[in-house]
Amino acid sequence: MSSAASLGELLESSGAILHGHFILTSGRHSDVYFEKFRVLENPAVLSALCAEIAERHRDLSLDFIAGPTTGGIIIAFEVARQLGLPAVYIETEDGKKTLRRNKTLPAGAVGLIVDDVLTTGRSLIESREAIEAAGGNVAAYAVLIDRSQNAEWDRPLFGAYRVEAVSYAADDLPDWLAAIPAVKPGTRAA
Repeated sequence: MSSAASLGELLESSGAILHGHFILTSGRHSDVYFEKFRVLENPAVLSALCAEIAERHRDLSLDFIAGPTTGGIIIAFEVARQLGLPAVYIETEDGKKTLRRNKTLPAGAVGLIVDDVLTTGRSLIESREAIEAAGGNVAAYAVLIDRSQNAEWDRPLFGAYRVEAVSYAADDLPDWLAAIPAVKPGTRAA
């Protein structure tokens, strides 16, 4: 697969790219939204994007692939399957990301954190903190779709598909976007 055009075509054909006025999971606003469930429900599209992540990280000495609920766990499973590694799922308990269900990590185990759509990176950082609290280390981050705006990361970051999608603070909306009724399709309150 590997060409950005081909990945973009897959995303468009799956109905994953929407246009309008959206309140993102981060609380920011954008005229472009990526409906991750259109990707997650389509095994061919998901596997192609996860193959990009797996290939990019194949040479790292990894012990596990981790992903946060909701979409990240499906991605973690598929990347882990492609790399022949175990998957670790990060859940939220009492408002904090953690390993649950008696899951433990060997001391010093090294993982890759994967997630669906990156805007602010909050989920990646919270997931890294959960892995570190459980005694593990994080070598890198990878996401299906990177829509971040040139942020700097504490670990290497790879996006299977990078898109220029500007997001705005709620109190800094351009007039043209403010004129469109906003919808909030995300999964986490800001």
